[in-house]
Amino acid sequence: MYRITIKMLRQTIRLARPARLFSTSVIARNASQAPKEFKTAKSLSEVVDKYDLVGPGAQPGTVPTDLEQATGLERLELLGKLEGVEVFENEPLDSSRKGTLADPIVVNSYDDYRYVGCTGSPAGSHEIMWLKPTVEKVARCWECGSVYKLKYLGTGEGHHH
Repeated sequence: MYRITIKMLRQTIRLARPARLFSTSVIARNASQAPKEFKTAKSLSEVVDKYDLVGPGAQPGTVPTDLEQATGLERLELLGKLEGVEVFENEPLDSSRKGTLADPIVVNSYDDYRYVGCTGSPAGSHEIMWLKPTVEKVARCWECGSVYKLKYLGTGEGHHH
């Protein structure tokens, strides 16, 4: 009968462990693409590229504020709120009419898809139904039949996961 010792188990675990965790390798890759020197934007006017949206973090021995630890789109949104600017479109869609295939309700997006919550026409006619219009196809509410079409506003350099 073969017995597994603790030493053999440790060696097996050590061999099975990956050399570097996935998240660590992604961070290392992204850091290598960053410019040598980048600054943290303190206002919307200072934002030039994505590397300006990295928070400075907290000083040693302190708890960071939301703004100090926020990065990316969250930091952009917080900087906008400090200046009284709404950086994301939060207005409700047109619910005065039903969208049709010939005349759909247009939804703007900087990505190749967007989630839309349909509540019917007039607004509140039915429970909210979540739809996902894309660049390739419209979305049609299965409750009221309203049609939503995506209007792509991006640059074409979309990110893919």
